[in-house]
Amino acid sequence: MKRDNKTLDQIYDLFALRILVNSVKDCYAALGVVHELYNPMPGRFKDYIAVPKPNMYQSIHTTLLGEKGTPFEVQIRTWDMHRIAEYGIAAHWAYKEASYFGKKQSVKVEEDKLAWLRETLEWQKEMQDPQEFLNTLKTELFEDEVYVFTPKGAIKVLPMGATPIDFAYSIHAEIGHHMTGCKINSKMMPIITPLKSGDIIEIITSENSKGPSRDWLKFVKSTSAKNKIQNWFKKEQKTENIEKGKDLIEKELKRIGFTHADLFKPEYVDQMLEKYRYKNIEEMYSAVGFGANSSVKVIARLLQEYRKEHEEENIEEKIKELAQAKAQKPRPSSSGIVVKGIDNCLVKLSKCCNPLPGDEIVGYVTKGRGVSVHRKDCVNVKDLLSEENRMIDVEWYNEEKATYQADIEIDANDRTGLLVDILRELGTTKARILGVNTKTTKERIAIIEMTLEVESLEELNKALKVLRKVDSVYEVRRKK
Repeated sequence: MKRDNKTLDQIYDLFALRILVNSVKDCYAALGVVHELYNPMPGRFKDYIAVPKPNMYQSIHTTLLGEKGTPFEVQIRTWDMHRIAEYGIAAHWAYKEASYFGKKQSVKVEEDKLAWLRETLEWQKEMQDPQEFLNTLKTELFEDEVYVFTPKGAIKVLPMGATPIDFAYSIHAEIGHHMTGCKINSKMMPIITPLKSGDIIEIITSENSKGPSRDWLKFVKSTSAKNKIQNWFKKEQKTENIEKGKDLIEKELKRIGFTHADLFKPEYVDQMLEKYRYKNIEEMYSAVGFGANSSVKVIARLLQEYRKEHEEENIEEKIKELAQAKAQKPRPSSSGIVVKGIDNCLVKLSKCCNPLPGDEIVGYVTKGRGVSVHRKDCVNVKDLLSEENRMIDVEWYNEEKATYQADIEIDANDRTGLLVDILRELGTTKARILGVNTKTTKERIAIIEMTLEVESLEELNKALKVLRKVDSVYEVRRKK
């Protein structure tokens, strides 16, 4: 009463009666009897038999008004339901027979009754953090729910605030993966629309769907949907995640000043894999790349093993020394360029030639705008060479990755779906599209200009290579 700010007359279960019967049919027969004897209170009826709670609790709850106007609650359930309510789903599964008041009754264990328990155990396997698992369990067990329907009338119970995405994944993972739209009560609606009890949901799918979006994870409420989306990304992007994980591990090693050979000894790695329950090192890299674990935690675990063999060393002192040595190295500019003889100088990559890591470059000291960097084959460099005293040596800084813009031009015979095929092929590379401009000549020649964001010349060349394989494309070149 104190917590919910209620008065005594608002407490409807001060008096309660529980009725145990032999079958579901008897539950509804008993409900008819009590509703005939006493008037039910509107809005105080819940049928957990037709719609069980997520933890498999089943019962009918109704609040009635007594002869003197005193409300009391009645619960109606079968013996099987009572066993689950009193001892839990695990007890119901464990015992083949139950005894109530000396009466023996066989308990038939059905597989679907354990679905929730099995799914809960799967969550535990997926989640490295015990606190995260506990919070998930609380959400699934105690959060308010909405009751929605399929077009055929099947009911689905979802957490409050759930969206059609949650609904799709509650039907089947493949329905969710191929979802492209939805209808709520026969009306097309955004797939992130919060659902209300009583809504009828129809999911629209397509075989051409490329799968779920990472943004969906911001909107889904059910743990089941989140896990299925995350598992899709783990599976579909495993190779990419492994490469990303390796890169993050290498960056962390460089940050603390250790080499791969120092920490990745087989005996160290085995202990780390056992700690995080990874089957092999590739699974660890994939988890780091996906974001399920961090490179800092992995390296910290390897350092624990390193310390055991190097107790005489002061590891923290060593890391500090390496960090100081690193700080003395020439620092690159924000554009990833080291200017010889000048530390942390203002540097601009020239837009006339857009140099990339791997290109041979030269620097030109401008008046008031720092150093301008050009490719050696840039047409403007010839004019600058006349001012030799303003030319300066520059080089690419190889230890840190940065992104650079590159302009390319594609010539192709125009056809239906050409641009779609080009964009799809680019999607297989690490190049990011910043801009596209297309035009078609009278001779039906398509000229496509693109601005790409890449990390190196090698990455750009890979993108150019895949573009040359697109049907109808006959020339791809980098603009100078």
